[in-house]
Amino acid sequence: MSDLPQLPFPRRDQLDVPPKYRELRGEEPISRVRTQAGDEAWLVTGYEGVRRLLADDRLGRSHPEPETAPRISNSVVLGGPRGDFATEKAEHERMRKLLAPAFSARRMKALSDHVQDLVNDLLDRMATKSPPVDLHEHFSFPLPVLVICELLGVPYEDRERFRGLSDGMTNMTDPVAAAAAMEELSAYIHGLVLEKRRHPAEDVLSDMANMDAEDKEIADLGAGLLFAGHETTVNRIDYGVVFLLGDLAQRDALARDPSLAPGVVEEVLRMAAPSDHGLVRYAKTDIEFGDVTIRSGEAVLILTGAANRDERVFPEPDVFDIGRDARDPHVAFGYAQHHCIGANLARVELRAVFGTLLQRFPTLELAEPLQRLRTRTGHLTGGFVELPVTW
Repeated sequence: MSDLPQLPFPRRDQLDVPPKYRELRGEEPISRVRTQAGDEAWLVTGYEGVRRLLADDRLGRSHPEPETAPRISNSVVLGGPRGDFATEKAEHERMRKLLAPAFSARRMKALSDHVQDLVNDLLDRMATKSPPVDLHEHFSFPLPVLVICELLGVPYEDRERFRGLSDGMTNMTDPVAAAAAMEELSAYIHGLVLEKRRHPAEDVLSDMANMDAEDKEIADLGAGLLFAGHETTVNRIDYGVVFLLGDLAQRDALARDPSLAPGVVEEVLRMAAPSDHGLVRYAKTDIEFGDVTIRSGEAVLILTGAANRDERVFPEPDVFDIGRDARDPHVAFGYAQHHCIGANLARVELRAVFGTLLQRFPTLELAEPLQRLRTRTGHLTGGFVELPVTW
């Protein structure tokens, strides 16, 4: 065993990213590290390097020998290779083309009024409760779930079922149980797809039911959309609220002027980094990067959360600043052909959240100090267990 830096690196607190990223970034554009799984990988934490590699077709999610490929972790979602090495690029392009209309900016804009109604309704219900109230349980979680359920055509009353399965999928300590949860979620979506073929509706699963693809492929894709369509947005709402409530002057500024919400959202997206896992890629051929050569088959771990704190691009990168100049866009949604297809949806939801929450509760505060807020450990996506607030 070599003395390579060992992932994961420690954080100072829940809102920070590991300081080790900056140290490595200052030494070289790409670093050799030992992963949580014990294998070796290249780690990229700089803004320009992350963008360059996300746009490089010589990197992919698949591996010609997946059984022997270096792994990042025990995660069944992002821990190792996925997909077919021979067809990955064509399949990625085909799926994006099929799904693009469902997540277009025009469709998301049409959805925005309805999202605002959902935000208003949840906040109305929260206002009837006596503080402290768990914002996570009563607002941050149900809103993205309601939205993705309606968009996909998933019954909202099944939310506890797929919540448990989504949670199980992210388990990084028991990969067997995580794989079983992933399969069960896929089977659940498959049942819905079969029903949509018999009784189609105006939703994404009905569109997907008629795709030119195998049922298993459709079900896995639908399960991935359901998972990704709520899990990350829940965390961004929670983290954005905590960032705002950590600086009451910025909270008050947003309460006075809700038109600041779009800028707030972009800063939340830049700063929120609940997971330390990163995006795994494998080199399809040798790649020259800086002074090193990434050899074919080697793993590359791309840290967008670290890139969003690159001091060479973002002045005072660890400071939450809702007035930040956004000329250098964050990479929270990836980049180039790997830009998240759900970015428009997330922005619609987050703008409604941060444009409304402090209008309804201008004196909102954390009911517990940051240090006492519990985070989800041993799970891919991280995040807060609960978020008690008062007003």
